[in-house]
Amino acid sequence: MGEAIERFFASLPARAPAVLRGPIHGHLQLDLTTGNRTEHWFLVMAPGSIQVSREQLPADAVFTVSADLFEGLVTGREQGLAAVLRNEATFSGNVVLFLVFRRFFPGPPGVRDPRETAREHVRRSG
Repeated sequence: MGEAIERFFASLPARAPAVLRGPIHGHLQLDLTTGNRTEHWFLVMAPGSIQVSREQLPADAVFTVSADLFEGLVTGREQGLAAVLRNEATFSGNVVLFLVFRRFFPGPPGVRDPRETAREHVRRSG
């Protein structure tokens, strides 16, 4: 498994208070495949917190994706919903968990938040 993926999962608990602000509760399993091998990650999501383990437990939703594509997701080179629509990844169960989880993925490299760009423009103009 790539170092970017390991860092991504390690960062989730610290980032959860900013990302998981709404009323979200559920168990999400991520299955990362490489050839005929599958690595499981199990996430317990609640408002402001996320617990990460390598267990395979009953989940409310399962996201299955190749490890290579997942590395693209965690580095911002790929988009999760687009991968599902292209049938390069599958999702089953409570779709809300996936929609909330994808907020942890970064935007494409070099892309800036338009609100920050507008603030900078106002500061320069003012």
